[in-house]
Amino acid sequence: MITDNIIITGLGVISAAGNNLPETLDSFSRGKRNAGKVSLFDTSLSYPVFEVKTFPEKNYPEGQRTLRLALIAVDEALKDAQLEDELSEYRVGVCLGTTVASQLNDLDFYKSYRDHGSASMVPVDRYLKGNLAEFVSRKIKSKGPSLTVVNACSSGTDAIGVALSWLNNGLCDIAIAGGADELNRVPFCGFGSLGIVSPDLCAPFDRDRRGLNLGEGAGVMLIETKGSAEKRGAASDLYLSGYGSASDSYHLTAPRPDGAGLEAAIHKALAYSGIRPQEINFVNAHGTATPDNDVVEGRALHRIFGPGVKILSTKGYTGHTLGAAGGIEAVFTCAALRDGWIPASIGFANKDENIPVVPVMEKTTINGCCALSTSLAFGGNNAALIFGRRLKA
Repeated sequence: MITDNIIITGLGVISAAGNNLPETLDSFSRGKRNAGKVSLFDTSLSYPVFEVKTFPEKNYPEGQRTLRLALIAVDEALKDAQLEDELSEYRVGVCLGTTVASQLNDLDFYKSYRDHGSASMVPVDRYLKGNLAEFVSRKIKSKGPSLTVVNACSSGTDAIGVALSWLNNGLCDIAIAGGADELNRVPFCGFGSLGIVSPDLCAPFDRDRRGLNLGEGAGVMLIETKGSAEKRGAASDLYLSGYGSASDSYHLTAPRPDGAGLEAAIHKALAYSGIRPQEINFVNAHGTATPDNDVVEGRALHRIFGPGVKILSTKGYTGHTLGAAGGIEAVFTCAALRDGWIPASIGFANKDENIPVVPVMEKTTINGCCALSTSLAFGGNNAALIFGRRLKA
């Protein structure tokens, strides 16, 4: 029995690919990549990045870029779900994933103290008030739980999984879930020092891939119980069916070579959903374009789903958005199910003989009802989400 009692009524996203979902899908359809040299901070490193260049004109918080990105995606998801900004009459939970926002948005304080021996407390106040989930909860006057997940690059996926658990256990009726992260000097230099950033535009799963490109953005969905949606007259044919997570306990930054943790996470999500591997129509893979990740993930997907599975990585359009990636890619997965197509896995041109699956190379029509989105993270974290669409008779 497929689990379809938690429905998705709103989607919101912002990244270098677009300031909202329609703009993003247009970039996907045209194979457009909005990458360039970093402009947010001074650096001698010349790796290409996927920056959000413009923001919608609205009174979003100054000096808190990750929070601004999150709020833009939240606003779009609420509008898509036909809900007002203030949700005090509902039991709403907020669960958002991030990495940068919880650690690096007070760098001005440390720099000033190092350079001058004193510093303004404004960055510290901004840091203390910048918890994503708490800020959104206060803004909408939520009556449900709130949690910010900081679990490296699986944060957004894990946040959606937590929200699913809240709904299924009666802790709230509606949940705002996803992830947000900004481009920042520390991860930009840190990933460069690890030697996994490409000097060219990334090429997920390609034989000649040289590493990832960093990006920024936010992806948020509004999910709710069927009863909640029916009570307020909302309808959707999209649903969140399952979630699974597992840890490799292998290495601080490298994935376990045999992919056992990723396989376990996917099998947990399948079991949660009550569906079989052959019912998965496509996989929105983590696909970072790093040498190790793509081999491990490609082999794991082949073992579970076989050689004919349709896979893609959308990081060629957005860059790797760290804690936001799972949320952004979950939104893309749902949009693909809803609209019946997936974009080309841009950047791919040559098959790697070490990877037994090949991503789609052109815009591809899909007509199934289930899809998988995967996330792999530092620390050995692996997470998977399964989404579905009710097919019309």
